[in-house]
Amino acid sequence: MKKIAFVLSIIFAILTFVGAGHVLINDGQVNAGYACVPMVLAITSHVVYKTKK
Repeated sequence: MKKIAFVLSIIFAILTFVGAGHVLINDGQVNAGYACVPMVLAITSHVVYKTKK
């Protein structure tokens, strides 16, 4: 479970930066949820990883 949470936190962190780049490339015309949703999931999986230590 600990390794899965670690891998998910890395994947969601990467998706956060990809989503932020997508928003910036489109001059903010697209929904900011492309960056915010993966960020929340990355933080959640990181907290799960830290509590399983």
